[in-house]
Amino acid sequence: MNDTTSKPTLPDHLSGNPRSPHHDEEVFEHEIGITLNGKERFDVEEYCISEGWVKVPSKKALDRRGQPLMMKMKGTVTAFYR
Repeated sequence: MNDTTSKPTLPDHLSGNPRSPHHDEEVFEHEIGITLNGKERFDVEEYCISEGWVKVPSKKALDRRGQPLMMKMKGTVTAFYR
């Protein structure tokens, strides 16, 4: 039984923040994996495959709204369904 046909294709740019224009609720119905430079990351908030970056939240720094600041990490990005 092959259920990959029912899953939507992963976009080039995807954000986990529902307020972002790059947020796609259909994609988040399935579990997604992200690798950066061949190593799987579990803390990715946003990614762009064509530009080669991911955004991860900083450990302690917060913005004025109380949200964690995002750090951009560059490299080879791969997105896949688990």
